[in-house]
This record gives sequence, structure tokens and C-alpha cells, in this order.
Amino acid sequence: MSLIQSPKPAPTPSPTHSPAPSPTGAATGADVERPRSGPAALLGLLTAAGGPRYAAALLVDALGTGLLRPFLLLYGIGVLALDPGAAGLAMSAGMVAGLLVLPLTGRWIDLGARSLPAAATLLVRAAGSVTLLLADGVAGFTAAAVLLGVGSQSWPATHAAVVSTLTEGRTRDAALAAGRTLRNAGLGAGALLATLAVAGGTGTLQLLAGVTATACLLAAGLVHSLRVSAPPAEAPQPETSSATAAPAPDPALRRITLLSVANLPFAFTFDVLEVALPALLVLHLHASAAWSSGIFVGNTVLVIALQLAVVLRLGERSRHAVLAAGGVALTLSYLGFWAAGGLGGTAAAGAVAAVSVLYTFGEILYSGSGTALVAATAPPHLLGRALARWELSMGVGRALAPAALTALLAVGPGALWPVLAGATLVSSVAVARLRPRG
Repeated sequence: MSLIQSPKPAPTPSPTHSPAPSPTGAATGADVERPRSGPAALLGLLTAAGGPRYAAALLVDALGTGLLRPFLLLYGIGVLALDPGAAGLAMSAGMVAGLLVLPLTGRWIDLGARSLPAAATLLVRAAGSVTLLLADGVAGFTAAAVLLGVGSQSWPATHAAVVSTLTEGRTRDAALAAGRTLRNAGLGAGALLATLAVAGGTGTLQLLAGVTATACLLAAGLVHSLRVSAPPAEAPQPETSSATAAPAPDPALRRITLLSVANLPFAFTFDVLEVALPALLVLHLHASAAWSSGIFVGNTVLVIALQLAVVLRLGERSRHAVLAAGGVALTLSYLGFWAAGGLGGTAAAGAVAAVSVLYTFGEILYSGSGTALVAATAPPHLLGRALARWELSMGVGRALAPAALTALLAVGPGALWPVLAGATLVSSVAVARLRPRG
């Protein structure tokens, strides 16, 4: 059964309308009817949580995500004439600010808010783009980076909360996967737009900032118009012998916290593609930069083509098992990159490209099951905090990854790949052991 609803003036889906998710992440009675695959299914799932208006907001988020990193840095250097180091430091400040705000976003969601926090993230990003247009130095650029970082870091948790309110079971998993498919397409399109903007000069960069601000503002209005909320779920009352005794921590939230810690090595995955592999190919294997570009494009195409299909195919599998399997696939790919680097020359670059297919499969399993697992196992009254902790671990991992990966690679591939493989394998075992028994 699905809770997909058509947008109404003031829908207030009640948690009592949906069955409690299976704590094991396995299929339940609500999961029997699974969405079909194909382009029509993708379109239907994109509109599942909120209809066409929400799908438009997803498109804006996807393009904005693709634009953010390359566009923001290029704007600071090309338009504001900032030193690259100062621009990079400002962007790091934006990421840190976004991570600090995440716990507050989670508590806001737990008060019953759904579409309002999602709209707020888009509104904050619109304010960041406007601030960027008004900036004339490091202070203004930093303020813009902070606003953009806060909006971007909080969006995944608010989006997952909206989807979790309007869908359930495996339909929810598929809707989340459809959103990620669109997001990956937006990464490629946004990077292309940023490249074209550079060719057009500073005027084009400023125009793009204005268009981004307008698009985010319109998307915020569309999302807010959905008026989706959920009555705050009451926490179960613990049985205590004393009225003054402190309630015991929720075991499900504690398990999600441990999962979030285990997620840290997984979060390095994306920077392996963007940082470690290009550095390995160009600096250590002395291969053409075209190899890393080709691997990036191939990864993007495969994720777009296969993400939703894989989620649907594995719909009857335990989410814990799928997430752990993704870690094993990533572990094997890291060892494969290590072995491929020993070949030397063009053969090594070709072997790295071949192993990247296994890496992409591991990434698909990981990204297709992680957030879905948290949404399925979180207690209703702690959904926001659970999603925030998961996204916080993702953000911390991505913040640490570039420095850690480049430092290990500076020692040599023999230091990078075994350490990364070992850490990911340990995390995979931890994920498997955190599956509730019985």
C-alpha cells in the first residue's frame, strides 16, 4: 500500500496511517506492491511526494548541487578577484556552518514540520545567491558561502522527511532513489553550465547567480504551497520505578547513531572518484587527464541508468544487507585500484577504468540503501534527528575526505588503498552486526 497523495491545500498525513517500518529493514506487508521500473516509473516516483510542484523543486536542487562547488569557487576567483586560498576557506566555512545547523533542522522536523523546512532550505540558498551578487570582498563571499552551505546541507534531511511522510515501505525507497537519480543528472548538467559560464566571462557568472537565486525562490514557494506536515509523534513512555528517573535513550536512535559512525568511511566514497582517482591517474600513473574525465562521466551515466533499477530489484532484501554488500563491493574496488596501479602505463589506466565499474556498483548499493535504512528504522518521533545524524556523518566524512585521501596518496598508493579498504570493510561488518535480531 502506498501513501502517495495528490497535493491538497493543507494535507496533514498522520503517522497512524502507515504501518510501523520493519526494524530489520526487510520487506513488510506494506512493501508487497513494488513500483515498476522504466522512465514512466521514474517520472511517477519523482512526483510521488508532492506532485509536479515538488518535482520542480527537486530539479532546482539537482542543478544547484551541480553548480555549487565549481560555480562558487569560480565566482569568487573570477568575479570578486579573491585569492584561491581565501575563496576555499570561505567555502569550508560554509560547509561547517551547514553541519552545525543540521541538528537544529532535525529537531524542527520532529516538531511535525515537513514542507516548511524543505522550503526554508531553498529560501536560504536563494538568499545566498543574492548575497553573492551583492558581495564585493571576502566578507560578503563568506556570508554567501555560509548561506549556501546551510541550505545545501539541510536539504537532504528535509527532503527525506517529506518523502517519508507521503510514501511508505519500498515505495519510499524507490522515491528516494528517483530523487538521487535526478540529483546525479543535475550534477553533470550543473558542472556543464558552470563550464559554459566560465567561457562567457564574469557577466555570465553574475547572470547565472541571478538565475539560481530566482529558481530557488520560486522552488521555495512551490514547496511551501504543499503545506505538508505531520502531527508530532509522542515518544513511548518508559516504564520506570521512579517519577524522577531519566528516560532511557531510545534503542533505535542509538542504533542509528552507531550506523552513522559506521557511515564515515562510506562517505569517503564520492571523493575517491573526484579526488583520489584523478590524483592517482595523473600524478602516479602519468596518464592523460582524459582518463579521469572519462571515468567520471561513465560513473555518472551508470548511476543515472541503474540507481532506480537496482533499488527496485533488491526491494525484498534487507536494507542492512544491501548497505553492507555495497561496502564489500567498494572494498574490493579499492583493492582493485591498488592492484591496477602496479601494472604501469596505459594498461594501468585501462585497468583502473575497468575496476571503476565495480566501484560504481558499490556506490549505487550504498547510496540506494543508506538513507532508506535510516528512514525505515527511525522511530516516528525521532525521524528528523535520525536523518540529521546520518547526514551529519555524511557531511563530516566528505569534509575530511579530501585532506585524508591526498595525505595518504602522498605517502603512496600502498598507503591509500589498503587503509581505505580496511576501514570500509570494518564499517560493512559493523552495519551487518547492527541489524536487529529476532
